[in-house]
Amino acid sequence: MFTKNIKFKNFIKKKNRKINKILRNILKDKSLLEKHPLLESLNKNYKYSYQKKKIKLFKRFSEVNLVGMGGSILGAETIYNFLNNKINKKFNFFNNLNFQNIPKTNKININIVISKSGNTLETISNFNLLLQKQKRNKNIILCEDKRNFLRSLGKKLKAEIFEHKNYIGGRYSVLSEVGMLPAELMGLNEKKFKRFNYLVNNKYFINSLIDNVIAINNFIKKGKTNLVILNYDEKSDSLFHWYQQLLAESLGKKKKGIFPIVSTMPRDNHSLLQLYLDGPKNNFYTIFSSREKNSQKLNNKYLMNNYSILKNKNINKILESQKKATENVFKKEKIPFRSFEIVNRSEETLGELFSFFILETILLGHLLKVNPFDQPKVELIKNETKKILI
Repeated sequence: MFTKNIKFKNFIKKKNRKINKILRNILKDKSLLEKHPLLESLNKNYKYSYQKKKIKLFKRFSEVNLVGMGGSILGAETIYNFLNNKINKKFNFFNNLNFQNIPKTNKININIVISKSGNTLETISNFNLLLQKQKRNKNIILCEDKRNFLRSLGKKLKAEIFEHKNYIGGRYSVLSEVGMLPAELMGLNEKKFKRFNYLVNNKYFINSLIDNVIAINNFIKKGKTNLVILNYDEKSDSLFHWYQQLLAESLGKKKKGIFPIVSTMPRDNHSLLQLYLDGPKNNFYTIFSSREKNSQKLNNKYLMNNYSILKNKNINKILESQKKATENVFKKEKIPFRSFEIVNRSEETLGELFSFFILETILLGHLLKVNPFDQPKVELIKNETKKILI
């Protein structure tokens, strides 16, 4: 375990003292936050652009529409799904062109519209449809503090407008206003997500992180560039779509990078496992699971004697057995994997996972010699779409 919340088994280690020292020096550097100011948002002292008094006014509403694309929405969706057992409100996520999924209603909901640039075409389109169908809603807009479409529209609508800090890219923004404002409206404690100071002073966490990054770097050098995430926890599906964007958009440059593939288990045992076990050897794996306390038990009445192995078992026990079987077979087949097991589902746990994956990505960018904070090719499709629409 690298904390009490997460049981972690790393890839089989191959020591590299030189790289270990380089990575350790990066993390020990006192100017780390100055070099990467976006990491401030992982810290409890981070100052939000919104006032908590204003947010309280919106807490009485029972339904919230969240509109955004990519990093503007994936973090909040992760929080909502991962911690759903603690949330009593309904959140609707509009993260694609969802023109068929916007219901008409006369009650007042909250619209939270997030776009760093304030000019994201899909976000503007979905917000437009919401304004048509749900005319009484209260609006909150998060975008950069400069002239853009959403800021102008927000002023016209007399919406609350808060700043999306320009030094925090969307995929790194989950612990900034972008994820924490929705989290507060979900009734969660935003300070509990902020684990950065604790983690960077936790020797086991740092050792695990560094060994993990070295192992991934070794896989890439050997041509293993597909990271397949075998996810046994349905509530973490959004987490790995957030992680997928983080890795792909941060490291996919200069003909380098990692292709993150999210595989839903145990369903994919019956479609993709044959390939994983006996196909091309260009993959390495993450196995992810959670201990659930209140898992439904099977009814012995409907189990015949030849399936007595399922008697008195609950769903979590079956999932746990399948995950353990996968780990055992992967070991025998010498297939590289690491595993995460959630011991405690909480804000702290999710904050630790966010921090681990963000730091992992930044360190991998350093080793791959790519800038993990830009996305120079993303604008190509956006610009071409605008040309076609003209």
